[in-house]
Amino acid sequence: MNSPVIVGIAGCSGSGKTTLAEELARELEGTHFHLDHYYRDLSHLTYEQRCRINFDHPDELESDLLIAHVSRLAEGHAIQVPQYDFGNHTRIPGKTKRLEVDHLLIVDGIFALYYEGLRALYDFSVYVDAPDDICYQRRLARDVCQRGRTKESVAAHYAETVRPMAEQYVRPTSRYADLVVDGTASLDWSIEQVMTSLRKRGLLELLNAR
Repeated sequence: MNSPVIVGIAGCSGSGKTTLAEELARELEGTHFHLDHYYRDLSHLTYEQRCRINFDHPDELESDLLIAHVSRLAEGHAIQVPQYDFGNHTRIPGKTKRLEVDHLLIVDGIFALYYEGLRALYDFSVYVDAPDDICYQRRLARDVCQRGRTKESVAAHYAETVRPMAEQYVRPTSRYADLVVDGTASLDWSIEQVMTSLRKRGLLELLNAR
């Protein structure tokens, strides 16, 4: 099995990084790989204790396992991705999902450019930049409509952990990106910018050959 081309896409929560990653995976028939399944298993804590964990801090992802798994995929091997119960903040015991990548792996997450060992595996990387107020409004709409949270709880959580952690750990990683795109621009334009960059580096030709 050939080694896949690996693209990392990072950005703050609400920046539009996942939308870009999903669309790029669709257009290039690649595999979308989200980092959220690598949150640490907190089943040894009470539910109340789990709810107080700062999940916007990079230490809360099991980065060693994450990097080991992406390394295996880079070598053309299959992995067993842990499955995470986001409601209870625990891994689902005994449940994993087999993942095998054909020609393209798109790694997506707020910390996709944070870990040095992960960055070393990328053939290309993108940072999706968006103003804080835009990120907040998108996060608010998502959490209220899709996750049943109140506007007050979303606002408090954003102010207490999401925004400060983004400023400290996420936004600085833009310096590692090969390309920075505007998360408020049209999705078609962002896709075109990524495609152009991949083409210039010979990566599109490589993808077509696999």
